[in-house]
Amino acid sequence: MTAGPTASEIAAAREQLGKRIVATPTLELNASRLEGWLPEGATVFMKMELFQQAGSFKARGATLAVDALTDDERTRGVTAVSAGNHALAVSWAAAQAGVSAKVVMPETADNIRVDGCKALGAEVVLVANVEEAFREVARLRDEEGRAYLHPFDSPFMTLGAATIGDELATAAGHLDAAIIPVGGGGLISGMAPAIKALNPDCEIFGVEPEGADSMHRSFAAGEAVTLEKVNTIADSLGAPMAMPDTFALTRAHVDEIIRLPDTAFPPAMEALYHAMKIIAEPACAATLAALAGPLKTRLTGKRVGIIACGSNISRAKFERLCSI
Repeated sequence: MTAGPTASEIAAAREQLGKRIVATPTLELNASRLEGWLPEGATVFMKMELFQQAGSFKARGATLAVDALTDDERTRGVTAVSAGNHALAVSWAAAQAGVSAKVVMPETADNIRVDGCKALGAEVVLVANVEEAFREVARLRDEEGRAYLHPFDSPFMTLGAATIGDELATAAGHLDAAIIPVGGGGLISGMAPAIKALNPDCEIFGVEPEGADSMHRSFAAGEAVTLEKVNTIADSLGAPMAMPDTFALTRAHVDEIIRLPDTAFPPAMEALYHAMKIIAEPACAATLAALAGPLKTRLTGKRVGIIACGSNISRAKFERLCSI
């Protein structure tokens, strides 16, 4: 499966999501307010998906997944594993549909995410780390019979992400390049083919943390790989593995995976705060960090699309990571 969602499938998904999902704006960034951050002469468009329901792009795919549940699955409820954004999205989508949700999160998850899931009516199970979280969610699926809504290896997550790529490419017009954050690949596997469908020559870059670089390693190996451990402040990009379907889609439509050290994220978070007055989590600032770092010279004078993917970070954690 390497073609990605079709134009008709994307259009149908956008109609299905309707007004339940926010049609988030695409903003042309002001170079004077982000002085030193944008490539010289570049025109940069940012898809503001951090303004989405439940605080991240995940709400789109989670809504499509809940819509697809059978009556029996709705009765038994759903489960999900996440560092926070997917858990929040599933909790929100399940609450909208009147479906029980039990989400598994690592103990290191930001309290704002844990409390957010509980406020939406979900039961939260905390475990030691993200690797243990994947094992626990499999147990809940098997023992409680809950439908497992995977955080990235899902046609619904890919299709939801494709609606974002379609909206960005439509709003921006011609794009020479696009930069998309990579965790497990659910976002980039949908956005990349949707963008290239409208901009066939657009160069697509994925960006992931050095301490959670499963997709970069998968590209090198030619197959989906699993990491022994994950270590990054960008917890939303901390998936411990790539999966065959999302890897295949990403490999088919993405030109290059860029890795960033954790030290690259806080300055980009600060830049977004000062220039746009938004509090972005590390994953949300990843595309700006890549644009201002390893891709800055390469994208001089280009029309570039990027995404601000989520805002689920507490003020306390934001201030701890940044120096504002």
